[in-house]
Amino acid sequence: MPDVVFTVDQSKSMHDQAVPGHNRWHPDVPAAVTVRPGQQIRVECKEWTDAQIGNNDSANDVRDVDLTACHMLSGPIAVEGAEPGDLLIVDILDLGPVPAPQEYGDAPGQGWGYTGIFAKANGGGFLTDYFPDAYKAIWDFAGQVATSRHIPGVRYTGITHPGLFGTAPSAELLDRWNRRERALIDREPDRVPPLALPPLMENSLGGTADGEVAQAIARDGARTVPARENGGNHDIKNFTRGSRVFYPVHVPGAKLSGGDLHFSQGDGEITFCGAIEMGGFIDFHVDLLKGGMETYGVTTNPVFMPGNVEPRYSEFLTFIGLSVDRETDENYYLDATVAYRRACLNAVEYLTKFGYSGEQAYLLLGSAPIEGRISGVVDIPNACCSLYLPTAIFDFDLRPSASGPVMQDRGQCAMTS
Repeated sequence: MPDVVFTVDQSKSMHDQAVPGHNRWHPDVPAAVTVRPGQQIRVECKEWTDAQIGNNDSANDVRDVDLTACHMLSGPIAVEGAEPGDLLIVDILDLGPVPAPQEYGDAPGQGWGYTGIFAKANGGGFLTDYFPDAYKAIWDFAGQVATSRHIPGVRYTGITHPGLFGTAPSAELLDRWNRRERALIDREPDRVPPLALPPLMENSLGGTADGEVAQAIARDGARTVPARENGGNHDIKNFTRGSRVFYPVHVPGAKLSGGDLHFSQGDGEITFCGAIEMGGFIDFHVDLLKGGMETYGVTTNPVFMPGNVEPRYSEFLTFIGLSVDRETDENYYLDATVAYRRACLNAVEYLTKFGYSGEQAYLLLGSAPIEGRISGVVDIPNACCSLYLPTAIFDFDLRPSASGPVMQDRGQCAMTS
């Protein structure tokens, strides 16, 4: 059994834990615990919104979620001997939903999770111009398998992974983040959703910090939404059991933190809350590679070796997208974002022919283990992206045939009132 170094009570807010975590990146967030190289540790995590989302048939909670409190991270965990310039070696040994005796309950991860389409006015998503309102699907867990009353006809094995883990930034790195992201915001300051999220004192949590340190964290701490040089919110679905991650170390002790556990996710997490979100646990082995940042040139982002435990689907229906806006017929030059968006929209349109609403299809593509690929970025002017949808996750034949698609009543996902 790994040493349990960070615990959470799923019935309480992260603010009310015996040792609270944090929801801003800042070098001065105090370490919650110190571990040694070579140690195996267990970290318990809250769901990323601090359990604002309920197991019900209304999407009002997704519509109204308070993103100023996100993400709730467990940690920081200091590692003895870690110094700036080192690489922190993190092996993911195991992870999953909240284990017994709290396997079933009211918090995400206690036997269930959810996928949400965020409203355009509150975060949005990859297809927010096509789906501007909030929707939700609840997923029930049975071992490694997820099913949903809101998206019937689908059953699949999840690739369970952490959406977010990283080391603390140095003061210099944090200042660079804030300056460049503020410059991005200033390009279009009234945009909805915004181009980036600046530091925000409201609902800031700085671990066990108090007084002037807590004020500084709240004033200058970086929001946790994007991935950055320290790791952060990568949302890589193959970041699962058996993975080894090499994190750059920017501060003494490294200060590893994370959370945002996912039962499953498709490449891109396209609804923004596109994974099956949950609380739970993650087991690590930690070690150090002294001077590894310079030795291997790993200075701007982590590198990782994926685990080999993902489900092996052998047949896919693949949707292709080009960097052309179908609504306006505007051609974009080698724009992979436009191309992948079109691949997603093509998949949504196809699934509606079998009775799914567009929102159900969108939720499915965000949470199921789809594979998204950049297939071509050299054949001017069109980038080409592809979306691989496993056919075996459906309890009906999804493939095109002479008999045509079988339209059925697929119910509906959770909607707002």
